[in-house]
Amino acid sequence: MDPPPEPRDDEPPVRRRRGLTGSFRAALGSVRTLPRVIWLLGLASLFNDVSSEAIFPLLPAFLVSLGAPMRFIGLIEGSADALASVIKVAAGRLSDRGPRRLLVAGGYAVPALARAGIAVALAPWQVLTARLFDRAGKGIRSGPRDALIADSVEPSQRGRAFGLNRSMDHFGAAVGPLVASGLLALGLHMRWIFAIAAVIGLMAPAVLFFRLREHEHIVDRSGPVDTRAPRGALKPGFSQYLVACLLFGLGNSSDAFLLIRAQEVGWRPAMIPLLWSFHHLVKSLAAVPGGTLSDRHSRAVVVSFGWAAYALSYVGFGFASGQGQILGLFLVYALYHGLAEGAERAIIADLSERGARGRAYGWYHGLLGAAAIPAGFGTGWVWDHYGAAWAFGMNAACAALASTWLFALTFAGPLRKRSVAVE
Repeated sequence: MDPPPEPRDDEPPVRRRRGLTGSFRAALGSVRTLPRVIWLLGLASLFNDVSSEAIFPLLPAFLVSLGAPMRFIGLIEGSADALASVIKVAAGRLSDRGPRRLLVAGGYAVPALARAGIAVALAPWQVLTARLFDRAGKGIRSGPRDALIADSVEPSQRGRAFGLNRSMDHFGAAVGPLVASGLLALGLHMRWIFAIAAVIGLMAPAVLFFRLREHEHIVDRSGPVDTRAPRGALKPGFSQYLVACLLFGLGNSSDAFLLIRAQEVGWRPAMIPLLWSFHHLVKSLAAVPGGTLSDRHSRAVVVSFGWAAYALSYVGFGFASGQGQILGLFLVYALYHGLAEGAERAIIADLSERGARGRAYGWYHGLLGAAAIPAGFGTGWVWDHYGAAWAFGMNAACAALASTWLFALTFAGPLRKRSVAVE
């Protein structure tokens, strides 16, 4: 009997197929084996969002106590978002040529110091200045951080890596309002709460300054660190994908409108922080499974379904008439975040080489930040003139169009899932 033939070097390896459920469970379980840099960046996001969300629900009341009119509150948020959008593009380009670690850590340090400034503010313009620095810090860190995440894992793990980051971010956002509510219940003044939040925020840059190393786990070396050609390392499909993201962003208005809608249908103001924390907790639980799903299937299809969930939830918010309906709609809305957020960012990495990822994420975050300004203004204007149903319907229409466009791009070539080795 002849011995079995020796395998040839040029033959592709045989890939064993697993059951869909077992394969997904194995991929989900592998999250804990992600590189240390992913967990450090997630921990920094958690500390930062505990700090930020402990302040955010109290800020309007604090501004009113300083004598600020309602239009000044709109000026603060609009100006902060506009500044952050410009900085995101510039910081993304810079991170392709400089140390991303310092940009990310500095981008967390600036907001923490700015929040300390809010604690001692005596006039509305001082709060405006602090918020500008707060959002500037977000602009500095967003692109470099996402580029670090993308470079630190294999392409087949990007969805899980971004999903974990978003999960820890949302968990911090769930804890923040509870911290603020607990401190208020203990009788602390808002200024003391802002100061405590600033100290918590300083833990984020401290973790990165002392524990993160720039090149400790670079896995993807698909391009040079310094790519000077303006568009040389952005792959086909990148621009079309940004158009889809921009279209969705024009309908992605502030979550503050959802909280106002919840009060309109009967949620008491005292319960709103609990609803908001519940919403972030569900997003935290959904983010990792959603990112894992995008590692196993077409990322663009996963994002497309997430945007469709957004559209359906906003239609529901427009016609909701009871507290239970609002609660259920927040669950559907959280599904959008779980499916789309991590996968959206993983697609950016798929469509850019290592040497251009800072620039790619800078454009992504910058355009979405710029789109948030007309999205918020347009939603408010339509609400004032035609009511909540039309305002949320407009948001849903933008999301539905973006979902359809992205679904179509999936079959054009660049956004199809590339085959990856089964672990």
